[in-house]
Amino acid sequence: MPLGPRVAIRYCPGCRWAARAAWMAQELLTTFGAELGEVALVPAGRGIFQIWLDDECLHDRAEAGGFPELKPIKQLIRDRIAPERDLGHSDG
Repeated sequence: MPLGPRVAIRYCPGCRWAARAAWMAQELLTTFGAELGEVALVPAGRGIFQIWLDDECLHDRAEAGGFPELKPIKQLIRDRIAPERDLGHSDG
């Protein structure tokens, strides 16, 4: 059981989105490594690319019409797990 919040990046392996998901996971771990309990890469169904924080979907590629930008994802996660935290250039 994770000690902190869990981020799950659900992606379509058939669409070859594993590298994109892994890059995003790396960026989130670099920024929130001390605050997060887990960042998981979860192979999912066809065309899926979603970012989940615990039970909340922060981004769904199908609903949004595209892939997430890293800056707003970092801001959403920060706002939920460490609202007092400054994200530096990601807050600008």
